[in-house]
Formats: sequence, structure tokens, C-alpha cells
Amino acid sequence: MTDIVAEKLKLLPDTPGVYIMKDERGKIIYVGKAIVLKNRVRQYFQSSRNQAPKVRAMVSHVADFETIMTANEVESLILEANLIKKHRPRYNIRLKDDKSYPYVKVTMQEDFPRVFITRRVLRDGARYFGPYTNVTALRDSLKLLKRLFPLRTCRKMPERPCLEYHIKRCLAPCVDKVTKEDYAAMIRAVLLFLEGRTDDVERELEQRMQLAAEAYHFETAARLRDQLVSVRKAAERQNIVTGAGDQDAVGMARAGAGVCVQIFFIRGGKMIGREHFLLRGSDEERDEDVLRAFLEQYYNAATFVPREVLLPLDIGAAERAVIERWLADKKGGGRVALLTPQRGTKRDIVVMATGNARKFLADEETRRALADEQNMGAVEELGRYLGLKKAPYRMECFDISHNQGQETVASMVVFEGGMPKKSDYRRFKIRSAEGKPDDFLSMREVTTRRYVGLPAEELPDLIIIDGGKGQLSSALEIIRGAAGHSAVPVVGLAKQFELIFVEGESEPVELPRRSDALYLVQRIRDEAHRFAITYHRNLRGKRNLVSVLDHIVGVGPKRRQALREHFGTIEKMKAASVDELVSVRGMNRPAAEAVFHFFEVQRNLRGK
Repeated sequence: MTDIVAEKLKLLPDTPGVYIMKDERGKIIYVGKAIVLKNRVRQYFQSSRNQAPKVRAMVSHVADFETIMTANEVESLILEANLIKKHRPRYNIRLKDDKSYPYVKVTMQEDFPRVFITRRVLRDGARYFGPYTNVTALRDSLKLLKRLFPLRTCRKMPERPCLEYHIKRCLAPCVDKVTKEDYAAMIRAVLLFLEGRTDDVERELEQRMQLAAEAYHFETAARLRDQLVSVRKAAERQNIVTGAGDQDAVGMARAGAGVCVQIFFIRGGKMIGREHFLLRGSDEERDEDVLRAFLEQYYNAATFVPREVLLPLDIGAAERAVIERWLADKKGGGRVALLTPQRGTKRDIVVMATGNARKFLADEETRRALADEQNMGAVEELGRYLGLKKAPYRMECFDISHNQGQETVASMVVFEGGMPKKSDYRRFKIRSAEGKPDDFLSMREVTTRRYVGLPAEELPDLIIIDGGKGQLSSALEIIRGAAGHSAVPVVGLAKQFELIFVEGESEPVELPRRSDALYLVQRIRDEAHRFAITYHRNLRGKRNLVSVLDHIVGVGPKRRQALREHFGTIEKMKAASVDELVSVRGMNRPAAEAVFHFFEVQRNLRGK
């Protein structure tokens, strides 16, 4: 225990709140919540005899901690979930890749709303549905939705009807072919459909069809009739499972260190879909703690809260009460119940969800075992073709990227057992060759920074240089010379014909065209290229973004920095609405309108 920790333990408050554990570098390694901060935090630093190995490991790395007091346990729960999502601490249970889950966005702030997939949830007046884990299935659902409802798809409405109108996929609000009222009625049906309330959609369409027929608007009535038929066909594929009501049925399965949670979404008594989620950092944790952590993180990001959540096990009365209060607040009124059914239909659906979670883990394990076998076969084959003494289990590959010497960068990607190990990837901003296109000098710099001073036991089994003989010679000059590593194999990849240059050999090695070794080398090279060019484009985009913003009145250095950090690219900023621009830290409405109008003028000039 450090002196700082010892002193802070004496000053802990006896209020609800969140505690944040940090290591010696100040990095957040764990976030937790407490009903009484003083009691909970002190428990970590008392006798470790009864602590789980994971907790002992975490405490051994704590060099400092912070606390944030909150008004009640619900506020603590929300803050904890947000901090875990933001910082992704090493020792917390967390959703795998939770930042990348997509949502369906309905742009309710527009006169004629659009529906599309997004990965950014903003406070912009739009309605969001999600998160979803299967992007392919989500796209298929959206295609069905657009077949059912002729929604506008264009970001900026044109001055005349497009092809979508002529093939009856859009009602052409751009030229007043549909009123705002009629379009709004269709959007109401879309929202009901996305919520899974197909019975309500059918009633809505039937009423509107009858009203249109009574008013002799036969074309509108026919269109609504076709929509009604399509919705009924879609609804026939849904299975009635628990009677009336909205429920989420949660199943959970564990296999080794892996945890899968499966949710069945039941809306209006019909199962409308399911999603599965994998969790990290859950080994050595109790089932109740894993399930609680999942509920907090999932519903913190979810856009809909049902009246009942069916669970496979009880998480404890105190935790259940806090989460129920939080979900009721999030729902905006009405009670939300966390139930652990012991019998009947509700129990059956939870058992079904658990069985699906268990099957998913088993399928993943089988897939992983087959992939490992195939990948290691490719690694061993590559080692034989290159004449290596042992199979190159760990390989590091380098690539250089620049634009006529500007924004020169290098990438290092790592493959272990034939699979990418992204946590070990590194990227380098090259300084020695800035302003001049010199790949050889760049390669000497990156290999110097990577290998000079690196202990021999940390070297990879194979170093791959993407660039052929010239860059291979530059790399060897450093690796064999300044770095002094004489044993590690180093090879170079030719730009064409998949030839591999081996040190000391006059002729390159040509891998058989259909060999697993060749496919592995291609994957490594492509990954190094992707990683390098992505970094290069990011740097170039940031430079261009700042230079473009220099021309906008009312946007100073701080706002330019905030806009750059928020959007990242010019394209994303150009696509932003005024409301989205206002939401950026430090921006007000006049500045947001200035940015929006600047890009609007550019678009109009290009359109002429």
C-alpha cells in the first residue's frame, strides 16, 4: 500500500459514490460503486486471505485512487457504467467491443425523417434503437423495413424526384408528393415496427387505409393495403412466447474464461429478435456479479427498457432494487421488475435463452480450435519454406506510408500463432524523413526505435519488412548493426509476385500460389498496410481539417481543436447538422451555424 493510499483511506466519506483505482502511471485499472464508500474501499486493503486472486492482483497494482460522491445508489450505478465504458479498465467485467455496436437512427428532428444505421448516439432529437451485435442481420431488417415503408433515404433532398420514387421506394417529399402529416403517420408506424409492436402497426395501417378509402384517395389506400399485407407476413414469422407485455429474457453461459449472455426481445408477447454479447474480464467472478455488470452496461446503452427483465439467477435483493429504480427512471415512468422465474412459460424462455448462450460458446470454441489448427499449420509451413530452425510463432511486420514525404508513418503489426495480436500493434510517426520520400531512411528509423535496446528474449521469431530488397537492407543495417541482434530471422516482401527475400540468399523464395503459407503472408502484409495507411490518413485528415477551419469566422484555436477531436475527419463534420455541431464542447449556436453554412456554400459551389 502506498503512502498516498494510506492517507486517503483515512479521509473516505460514508456516502454513496464511485471509486476509481489507478496504477503507478495514473491509468485507471478498476471502477466500482458503493453504498458506503468508506466501508467498501477499505475492504480492498484489509486482509487479502479471503479475496479472489483477481482482486489481489488488482490491489497489488493500485498506487492511488479517487472517489466521486453521489446523491444515491442509482446515480452511482449510472456513473460507474459510464466510466467503465469510457476507460475500459483492465480489471472490470465489460462488454467485448461495446464501442462498436450499431444502432438504428430515426431522424425525428427532420421534417421528413430518415432511418439508417449509425454507431454514434447523439442528443440531437433523433430516436435510436439498439444496440445490436449482428450488423448483417440488422441491414437485412432495414431492407425489410424499407420495403414495407417508402422512406426518404437522401441526406439532402434533391430538387426533383429520384429513381427511388419511380420504383415506389420513396414518396418524394422533396417535391411535395406527400404531406408532412401523411409522412409523420408513416413514421409513427415505423417506430411501432422498430419497437416490435406489429399488432399496433397493423391497427394503424388498417385505420389509415379505411380513412383514405372513405375519402376516395384510392391510390393511398392501395399503398397502405400493400404495406398492411407485408407487415402481416413479417409478423407471421414471430413466435408468441409469453402472452401480452414487453420483456427481455436473459440467458447466461460460461465456458472457461468465456461468458456469453443471450437476450430474447419480447414485445407485445411476441419474440421479435435476439442478441448475444461476450464479456471480458469475467473469470474468477461470481455469476451474480457477472450478470449484474452486464445488466448495468447493456441497459446503460439500450434505447428501450421493457416492463420486465427475466433473469436466469437472482442478483441479490439490494442490487436488484437499485437496478429496478434506475431502469424505471430510464424508462420514464412505471415500474420495471427484475424477475427470476422458477416455473412456467417465463422460466421456459429463460432456459431457452441460456441454452442458446451455451450453444454459442460451444460453437465459438469449435470454430476457434479449427482456426488455431489451420493457422498453426500455415505458420509451420511458412517456417519450412523459409528454412527456419523453428516455426515463427510470433511475427512482427513493418510497413511505411506517406504522401510524397508528407505525414510519413510506419506500422508494426504482430501475428502470434497465425492470428493478429492487436494489443501489441504499434504505429510510429517518422521524424527523420519528414518532407522527403525516403523509405530506406524511414525503415532505419522505425527499426532503430523498435529493436535498439530490446532484450533478446523479447525478440519475435520472424521480422517481416514490407518493401523488398532495399528496405530489407536498411532494416538489417540496424537490426544486425546498432541493435546487435544476430540470430532473429529477417525477410523482405517484394511489392509484386509474392516473392520473399531472405538474408544471404541471391534468389527470392516463391511460395506456392495456393499454399496456406502464402495466404498467411498476404494477410500479414495487408494488415500492416491497412494499419499504416489508416494512421497516415488520420494525420493528413487532421492537418487538412485544421487548415479548412482556419477560414471560418468565429472558430478559434480551442473550437478547432474541439471539433477535430469530436469528428476526426472533414467528411464527418460536413455531414453534421447544426444541432450536432452545437453539442461539441465549447461550441455555441452562432459558431455551429457558421461551420454548417461554410460547408453548405462549398456543396452548392460544387453542385453548380
